Amino acid sequence: MTTFAKGVLADHQIADLIKSGAIAADIPFDDGQIQPASLDLRLGDVAYRVRASFLTGRNRTVTERLQDFTMHAVPLTGGAVLEKGCVYVVPLLERLDLPAGMTAAASAKSSIGRLDLLTRIITDRGEAFDRVPDGYTGPLFVEICPRSFSVVAQPGQMLNQIIFRQGQTLMSDAELLALHEQTPIVNTPPEISDGLGFSVDLRPAQGTLIGYRAKPHTGVVDLSKLNHYAPADYWEEVHTDTGWIILDPGAFYILVSRESIAIPPMQAAEMAPYLAMVGEFRVHYAGFFDPGFGWAAAGGTGSRGVLEVRCHEAPFVLEHGQTVGRLVYEHMSSHPQALYGAGIKSNYQGQGLKLSKHFAAAKPA
Repeated sequence: MTTFAKGVLADHQIADLIKSGAIAADIPFDDGQIQPASLDLRLGDVAYRVRASFLTGRNRTVTERLQDFTMHAVPLTGGAVLEKGCVYVVPLLERLDLPAGMTAAASAKSSIGRLDLLTRIITDRGEAFDRVPDGYTGPLFVEICPRSFSVVAQPGQMLNQIIFRQGQTLMSDAELLALHEQTPIVNTPPEISDGLGFSVDLRPAQGTLIGYRAKPHTGVVDLSKLNHYAPADYWEEVHTDTGWIILDPGAFYILVSRESIAIPPMQAAEMAPYLAMVGEFRVHYAGFFDPGFGWAAAGGTGSRGVLEVRCHEAPFVLEHGQTVGRLVYEHMSSHPQALYGAGIKSNYQGQGLKLSKHFAAAKPA
């Protein structure tokens, strides 16, 4: 098998893993499934409705746990409704046989996070969601829990993405500062501490629209329908002219970062939640940022980060410019053959406040 340098594997290296059988599937891989630094994962043909979310633990397989917790099976062929508030486990088409020294990490794709669709990868003998241990051999499964909207899902749809890490990949704060001085990664003075801090924008340059709040009682969202749904049927606009809003417990919001961010070609990044001690809210695990996101040479001029925010037990006042999370930057193992941007028809290059691609362009009231 090919030997890889330390770092997050690039597109052509992921293709090498497929050729070697380290990533395999019984159905041929789809065009466009490989991204600049990640691989999109495809749903199998059945969803198991389970009583509760679970991890397998170091001594059990997902199949064994499904025997304990499955309520019934839901065939996905032709489309099936996965209901809000329920938990499902779906076998994925891809399976892994990773070499020693290689780990993997998964996340919901950006459009899926913006639907408040909680999707997490689980593995045999796994002790953490979305983390694949060193040298893992075995199948992959995804846990799906619709939080705001019931959805229609079909086999082959790609809700999650996975990156592959060879050895240690994280950039130190000193390396991140040096990178910013060489090629700016943010359009404001960088707040660097265990990654690049980012804050929320509650003072838009024009108007008073600062975000959206999911409506509690809506129709389903068919994941195969793009630019289809009227935002007003699913979302309430959130306006403010004060520079602050009050988050309601249990409500889900789409907001946007104050900063515009760039990911150069030899870096990837992952959004991490901010420390819980700063407030009664959480920024959803919005996933990975591929090389080229917001980067000028890839057709970007810096892109805002869309924030998927859920408030916890108590109402909480969120202020303009309040730090809500951080981007953890990582070294790439190799330069990708393609970068995030117009060249690969990326959906969110140069984005501002934006709902998922399932909704028609929102028009403020």
